[in-house]
Amino acid sequence: MEAHEILEKVKSGEISVEEAYTFFKRQPFEELGDYAKLDMHRRIRSGFAEVIFCSGKADEFLLSIFERLYNQDGEVFGTRCDERQARLIQNKYPMAVYDKVSGIIKIEKPDKKRVGCIAVCTAGTADIKVAEEAAQTAEYFGSNVKRFYDVGVSGIHRLLAKVDEIQSANCVIAIAGMEGALASVIGGLVSNPVIAVPTSVGYGANMGGISALLTMINSCANGIAVVNIDNGYGAGYMATQINRLAVREGKNE
Repeated sequence: MEAHEILEKVKSGEISVEEAYTFFKRQPFEELGDYAKLDMHRRIRSGFAEVIFCSGKADEFLLSIFERLYNQDGEVFGTRCDERQARLIQNKYPMAVYDKVSGIIKIEKPDKKRVGCIAVCTAGTADIKVAEEAAQTAEYFGSNVKRFYDVGVSGIHRLLAKVDEIQSANCVIAIAGMEGALASVIGGLVSNPVIAVPTSVGYGANMGGISALLTMINSCANGIAVVNIDNGYGAGYMATQINRLAVREGKNE
């Protein structure tokens, strides 16, 4: 259970003060053998529960971490999960939803409330893998997301046709490979923050996303922050922080 839920149950008399105290006195992390120390108080401190980076984890470690986080919160979110790992998890948790495009695997509470609005834009269809990591991260953490895919600058009329909707979002995530110009164009069209995500999509001189990264961090447009190459998760997380602040101020509730 979450801290707020615990306090509400104390208030209503469903659980005793002593039971609530048992929950809160636990150490802020939990050791799983000698391979993991799970940050069980992260949601209390930051508003975001710990997430699993699945890639590279041994099967038994991944299953153990997934189980503990699910038991803690009744939901769990994993990134960079391959199809074999997904089958492993779904054999034990058939309700886990896997998206092979983004590599996201998750169990979500059915009654989750989403607020505000984040626009996720890609330059091309090849950027959708990273975009879905960003979009699903934001949705998991409670944000409404609108997707605008394949609106790159090589056909800028596609972007301009959607500009009113994009301008209405509390935050925009601009995802592009190649030369990475999309973030600069969007930055010049909107009043709210833009999070730029360079991708490794492109030909040789793209250098695995470095050319897009350099374009984005050298943008002449204002209000643009840049995350690491292919880091959809980081963009979705930061966009949710911005969206929550906007909702707190009464925008797009």
